[in-house]
Amino acid sequence: MSEAERRIIIIKRPIRAAGHHGGAWKIAFADFMTAMFAFFLVMWLLSSSSPKQLAGIAEHFKMPLKVALAGGPAASNNTSVIPGGGADPSRPAGDASAPEGDTSSDADGKRLEDLKERLDAMIEASPVLKQFRPQLLIDITPEGLRIQIVDSNNRPMFDRSSAVVVSYMRTILSEIGPVLNAQPNKITLSGHTDATQYAQGDKSYSNWELSSDRANASRRELVGGGMEEGKVLRVMGVASSMHLNREDPYAATNRRISIVVLNQQTQAQIEGNNPAPAKAGSKPPATQPGGAAKPAPKLPIEPAGAKI
Repeated sequence: MSEAERRIIIIKRPIRAAGHHGGAWKIAFADFMTAMFAFFLVMWLLSSSSPKQLAGIAEHFKMPLKVALAGGPAASNNTSVIPGGGADPSRPAGDASAPEGDTSSDADGKRLEDLKERLDAMIEASPVLKQFRPQLLIDITPEGLRIQIVDSNNRPMFDRSSAVVVSYMRTILSEIGPVLNAQPNKITLSGHTDATQYAQGDKSYSNWELSSDRANASRRELVGGGMEEGKVLRVMGVASSMHLNREDPYAATNRRISIVVLNQQTQAQIEGNNPAPAKAGSKPPATQPGGAAKPAPKLPIEPAGAKI
């Protein structure tokens, strides 16, 4: 073998450093930071929102396309840059506007909640009222704060089959009266009886008259205890038409007096259903079948010297 054949060929290849990976990681990191900022911003907005606004937002996300499915011009003709029928997410439909009195409504509800807590605390602190606690039912209804004074077999509120208030019922009403008087809201009173009927039925004195008389007697005791008479908006008797214990129409708890401290919405609705009286002497003109007004009848001319 020749010397040329024994020569070893060595190939040297230069080592090149890895190429620059660019700034893609910066874009990804920026997107991450933007997402985190948006997340914390949403959390802050939710923490500062009222329960009513949160309920509206939750209702919106239950069905985001509710407005589009229901139709209506507001979903497409809205001038807002945010589609969906309006800028207020608490609205149930795009064409409905949010009420302006939300703030006052929330304040009214808070006032009734505070009144409920005050009454509960007063009952627990008073030795006289605490013994009647099983007969005092206080809850919040769509109409307002309801205070129910229920009857019991051992401790009735009125004399049997009459509207005469017993002594401890008078004590309860005299204690509640000043508390109700401190509220700007008006109240309604309703009397309830059980299903026991009188022997003569509706032909004479019945549960309807008895429940009305008991509600009115309770009103007098509240006024006598310090409540202004103008606080009462309505007094009514409903007899046995609305049972508290529906399984037993003859239960003692069905005999009760219900006092409702009205919220602003219910009070405005009741007062709005009472139209203003027409002016005295202003009667609509009588019309003929064709629509034209009938001419006024001519009065007969009395002869001279006739006596009226």
